[in-house]
Amino acid sequence: MVVAFKVTGGERGDWAVLQVSGELDLVTSPVLRQRVHDEVAEGRHSLVLDLSEVLFCDSSGVGVLIASRRLIRSCQGRLRLILPAQGAVDGSHVNRVLGALGVRRLFDCHPDLTSATGDEPRPLSA
Repeated sequence: MVVAFKVTGGERGDWAVLQVSGELDLVTSPVLRQRVHDEVAEGRHSLVLDLSEVLFCDSSGVGVLIASRRLIRSCQGRLRLILPAQGAVDGSHVNRVLGALGVRRLFDCHPDLTSATGDEPRPLSA
């Protein structure tokens, strides 16, 4: 079974939103990296990555997420990830990978788009 990888963009208020679906791996991660760079180059420094439909994420995918965080922080921007609300309970793949590597705490994670694009105060991440 072939799983199509797709990154679609949109906006919600002040936020640029990239919805990612499929498998985020060595072959597909450069596509996401380029899309993040394109958003920043166009002056969008508040970015939400919706990872709720990512079925698989390997180390290269995690590398893109960390590089995206670094890029956005260098612009004094904001990066938020959407991971399904039930992710921690049912074993969302991205949640498990980020948790196993000890890097989930680096990201501002939200259960849905409404939460991710809200402006409620959140604790600062490392």
